[in-house]
Amino acid sequence: MPAPRKYPDELRVRAVREVRATGRPVAHVAKGLGIREEALRGWVRQAEADAGERDGRLSTAGLDELKQLREENAALRWANGILKAASVFCAQGIDRSRTRPCR
Repeated sequence: MPAPRKYPDELRVRAVREVRATGRPVAHVAKGLGIREEALRGWVRQAEADAGERDGRLSTAGLDELKQLREENAALRWANGILKAASVFCAQGIDRSRTRPCR
């Protein structure tokens, strides 16, 4: 379960829109709205990435896809580990059944 967001989505949208539309510095907008400057700066960067205006940063859709693929990869690695352990266990059982006890 993700952590609860400190700022509502409406405030995020309003703050980003104000920075981008007015050209005012992030510090002034953040102070006026009572939010942390670094939080607003990150929201503005993400909005620019979503709009295709910023290189070197994934869009929100790309981040969601990356998260989903990492979760899937972890699940596949877990299942692969179980299958490897099972194959070793089964191989040991087969080898024991083929050997004859010594007289």
